[in-house]
Amino acid sequence: MAMNEKIRLIIDTDPGQDDAAAILAAHGLARRGLVDFLGMTVVAGNVGMALTAKNARIVCDWAGEEDFPVYAGAVKPLLRELETAEAVHGKTGLDGTALHEPRCPLQKQHAVAYLVETLSRAEDASMTLCPIGPLTNIALALSIAPEAVRAIKRIVLMGGNYFEAGNMTPAAEFNFFTDPHAAQIVLQSGAPITVLPLDVTHKAQITSERMNRLRRLKNANGSRLADILQSYERFDIQQFGLEGGPLHDPCAVICAVFPELFSGRMCRVDVETQSGLSTGACAVDWHGTTGKTPNALWITEVDADRMFEELTAAIAELP
Repeated sequence: MAMNEKIRLIIDTDPGQDDAAAILAAHGLARRGLVDFLGMTVVAGNVGMALTAKNARIVCDWAGEEDFPVYAGAVKPLLRELETAEAVHGKTGLDGTALHEPRCPLQKQHAVAYLVETLSRAEDASMTLCPIGPLTNIALALSIAPEAVRAIKRIVLMGGNYFEAGNMTPAAEFNFFTDPHAAQIVLQSGAPITVLPLDVTHKAQITSERMNRLRRLKNANGSRLADILQSYERFDIQQFGLEGGPLHDPCAVICAVFPELFSGRMCRVDVETQSGLSTGACAVDWHGTTGKTPNALWITEVDADRMFEELTAAIAELP
């Protein structure tokens, strides 16, 4: 990223505890002058739309951004019924801290209409999209207005798995499993795409030491985020035997701004949409065996210490 070049960012999200960390980080990065955080679109995923739309606005309140534009979008996947993840994120989607009725209003415009309008008006290769939930909104926008791809500098998304087992089924990660058809549409859209799969997010864990650094921040959001992540981490520690809960969604936001902290390989990536046992699984042509043109940068490595330093620095900018 060139000096003084702000990333023009839209986050698509389904909050969700680690989504909250990603949203707070984006607001903090905006306060650091690194991001022009334009808006947030919301999709059903970790919990249903009523709660994801509410939670996104609550997190904006926490960040001191009570007028931030938040748009509600798809209430279910393109072709499947919605399967939520309350077992991980709790009944509210934001277990671990006290919640309130949001002051930040929900915009009247539909999220997909907002995406189509914003991308259609933007200059070529000027917009960064950061989807950290199921890809339904993004797939709908790019299906309605495929020419809008020209405005996308990069889609930096959290989803998928290849080297790591799935966290929703043995074969599939939650976001891609929830709406595999949308994931496949986005991957075939022609947009420049960076994928942050479980292969890398499991290497970015919220250890006790990192949690304590958040608690030591002299603001409300440091301790609040530590409480949320402490509630959230128990599921992944129990399921995968990890040292701490993976910071899945913050990986995407930090990668959008600090890509030098991440590495991977350009690959051909496709998502299984048919088979019941492997629905949502990724076919990652890691060794180029198909001869198909690569369509995504598949991330496998992260400098987790540096990533968490940047995340903590962003949270430190908040109230």
